[in-house]
Amino acid sequence: MPDEVLSQDEVESLLSAMDPAAAAATSPLARTARQTPTSTRSREKVTPYDFKRPERVGKEQMRALQSLHEGFGRNFGAAMSALLRTIVEVKLTSVDQLTYSEFVFSLENPTCFNLLRAEPLEGNLILDINPSVLYPIIDRLLGGGKQSGPLARRPLTEIELRLVSRITALFMIELRRAWENVLELEISVERVESNPQLVQIVPPNEVVVLVSFELTLGDVRGMMNLCIPFNAIERFSSKLTANSWVGYSRAGATTGTIETISSRLDGSRVELVVTLAESSIRTADLIGLRVGDIITTDHDCHQSLDVAVEGVTKFRAKPGAYKGHKAIEVEEKIGPRGNSGVG
Repeated sequence: MPDEVLSQDEVESLLSAMDPAAAAATSPLARTARQTPTSTRSREKVTPYDFKRPERVGKEQMRALQSLHEGFGRNFGAAMSALLRTIVEVKLTSVDQLTYSEFVFSLENPTCFNLLRAEPLEGNLILDINPSVLYPIIDRLLGGGKQSGPLARRPLTEIELRLVSRITALFMIELRRAWENVLELEISVERVESNPQLVQIVPPNEVVVLVSFELTLGDVRGMMNLCIPFNAIERFSSKLTANSWVGYSRAGATTGTIETISSRLDGSRVELVVTLAESSIRTADLIGLRVGDIITTDHDCHQSLDVAVEGVTKFRAKPGAYKGHKAIEVEEKIGPRGNSGVG
């Protein structure tokens, strides 16, 4: 029969039953032993460290990549919505570090495995689009409706590859825009594979940054992964730590930008509406109106008229005629908060 290990409380109970004096002498020692730093350290959480998967990309660089690709996901989703003429949501789910072999073996086979070249980054990047969302997108491009058929488990055909190239082209355009504050990338597709295990761009134990997106098209959801090897961004990692990657910083207006915007706005067409009078009548009277009927209002003929530009009241004017045409003469300008001022 195996020996049973007694707890400290059980030992103290036995000692108190045998000899109360011994229990009194033992109890303080037991309490002291339970409060020793060694016992406290033993209860601390120990985090394992895997030497085969070193964290080569710093936390600041990972945060920069996450913020950069969050904006990319929103823009790519808008571009996909315009292409498919339906709402497509692209959401960044994770930015992780893992080995290349773990990334490859986590993918489905067959899949859409795009090998990208992004100058001046070294090596290649990988764009993987899951078939669970890729085939519904292809079906939509070919004129299909909301109801998608069964998921195909086969490599893409030549026609389907041509359609997928439209998706990857949008992806590369938005990725280049997202990275333009860090690097000017020239991105192109070198080849497309269906079996991810046939492509070996880096050694199996090499660390890669995996940027994962979730695409939602109606009731269909699927993953899209961007694999960035660490050696591709190692030389430019210092740029990711600076604030240069922030693409939404607000810059002050310059004279040149003000003139450019003003020149473009000068040629814009706006809707101008002059309200002569307002009144209310019954529906029966409205239906019975004929040519020549007169509608009375409470508006004085000598009172100014409201002039609205794109639905916002901007001026007050009086009616008249000019060279045989109906016209108005602006009398005063209404301020932004409803204050009047002579214009």
